[in-house]
Amino acid sequence: MGGQRKCDVVLAGVGGQGVLSIGALIAAAAHRSGLWVRQSEVHGMSQRGGAVQALLRMSDRPVRSGEIGRASADLVLATEPVEALRQLPFLAPGGTLVTAAEAVENVPGYPDLETLLSRVRALPAALVVEAERLAREAGSPRAANVVLVGAAADLLPIEPERLEEEVRRAFAAKGAEVVETNLRAFRAGREAARCVAS
Repeated sequence: MGGQRKCDVVLAGVGGQGVLSIGALIAAAAHRSGLWVRQSEVHGMSQRGGAVQALLRMSDRPVRSGEIGRASADLVLATEPVEALRQLPFLAPGGTLVTAAEAVENVPGYPDLETLLSRVRALPAALVVEAERLAREAGSPRAANVVLVGAAADLLPIEPERLEEEVRRAFAAKGAEVVETNLRAFRAGREAARCVAS
């Protein structure tokens, strides 16, 4: 791979959806891949129902700041479509937005879901993933955030095998069955992204 390997990611969603877990998993895999990693403070309220935003920067060169400027994120990865659209000012021209299809109607007057998803799909590079459905099929609706890591895997400067290793490591203490469920969720997300991209 020529040139610098770098990826600036804005993570967004609603408290209780595992946004911070996504960031920790990707950051650990990047670190083990030999990349420099910098995570920002979390913005918003991470308790259940509040909006959450975190920034993750990875590079094969030292990363001096955890901040990501407007129009400079390579990837916006969101667990919820309203929060995905809220992060659009950060997305670089040529960047990709990946979001779960399912809404978390945490505010009065939540917009119409189909209208939201139409706005996302109209973007030059966007991927809408039925994360909750795929997680249920994998064995646990709680694995929806891992589905999204899988969906974003081919957009990250990390070998997918490294991400799978990190999924194993992250869930090892919960037993083999939980590990396998989350690996299935990761692979389902990756497959879903490939189907949409093809």
